[in-house]
Amino acid sequence: MRHYYRSPVGADYFGWRPPRTGIIRTLLITNLGIWMLATLTGSERLLFPIFGLVPDYFISRLMIWQPVTYMFLHAGFWHVAMNMFVLWMFGSELEERWGARYFLRYYLITGVGAGLITVLFSAGSTIPVVGASGAIYGVLLAYGTAFPDRQVYIYFMLPVRVKYFVGFLAVVAFMASIQSGSSTVSHLTHLSGMLIGWAFLRATGKSRQPRIRQQVDHMLEARRIAKEMEKDREEKILRGQVDQILDKINTHGYASLTKAEQDILRRAAVRFSRKNPKN
Repeated sequence: MRHYYRSPVGADYFGWRPPRTGIIRTLLITNLGIWMLATLTGSERLLFPIFGLVPDYFISRLMIWQPVTYMFLHAGFWHVAMNMFVLWMFGSELEERWGARYFLRYYLITGVGAGLITVLFSAGSTIPVVGASGAIYGVLLAYGTAFPDRQVYIYFMLPVRVKYFVGFLAVVAFMASIQSGSSTVSHLTHLSGMLIGWAFLRATGKSRQPRIRQQVDHMLEARRIAKEMEKDREEKILRGQVDQILDKINTHGYASLTKAEQDILRRAAVRFSRKNPKN
């Protein structure tokens, strides 16, 4: 599915420039480099059964490294290109927001977790599962949680909010995972990446943090504005009282003032001297 991303900092994320974030850059170089090496040497048939995720081999032959290594193998140019494109486009802002260490941990946990769930539900399968799609779908889920109202343009024409776009992908992955067919395993991996990502964000509080921070910021800003408005209202009333007292002094002299009126003048002198200090 083709989509165009519109960001308030689009020149940074959609402009054709290298990603500024270290982990994203490293993942791009690593995945593309491994794909190019495997393609040029024609070693996919050798690498996929050993380093791809083969549920039966993971269990019966104890190839326990497969849930990690399968994430760095891809079956064809468009497979690696689309995964890396989505990682760069949606992952860069997440890494800058979370920090490199947290983002890498999230990426690996969603990818490895998706692989383990795939093994759990496809224990006897001998079909290699390859690709970073489990982690990529986890990144999409995280982006939809952090920036739900951003927009993507489907086929460069139809604007859709990210939360609906991610929800649509989740439904497609779920429906495909319960259908019979040869692609069931890979769709299960996609859905698992989202589920693992959602659970991890909930456990670490990242899914709630942006919304809570926004609510707190809005509340503090509202209180500040209310205090400023109350202060302006009090000063307006005080100035009116001072004007009336000054008129009375001009007509009848200072001695005609009551104690309350004298207190008003002293309070006004203190407030206005604080507001306009001498240089």
